[in-house]
Amino acid sequence: MSDESYTDWFAMSNVALAQTIGTFVKHHRLEQNRTQGGVAEAAGISRSTLSLLERGEAVTLPSLLQVLRVLDLLKVMDVFKFQQQISPMELAKLEKQKRQRASSNKENIFPKSDW
Repeated sequence: MSDESYTDWFAMSNVALAQTIGTFVKHHRLEQNRTQGGVAEAAGISRSTLSLLERGEAVTLPSLLQVLRVLDLLKVMDVFKFQQQISPMELAKLEKQKRQRASSNKENIFPKSDW
């Protein structure tokens, strides 16, 4: 890729990925001028758990989500949205099944006779 901001996430180890997440959380916490204790209390976790997270150590997914919620960072979850995609063949089949013409209502063309 030619994009300079491209990061090869696949090539990173799990430890490096966890450290990247921890750095992200710590950066945003400090940007918001919030203490570890204050964020941890608001997230319902211990300060030591938040410290572990910021250092890239193992924490539970619910703990991470709680911290992201407190820091108003749940927008990062947008990358996990799944949108059903239809294959070109399936799309062609659906297009073929669509009505091409409107049929006339035969009852309206020939009104019923009283005879």
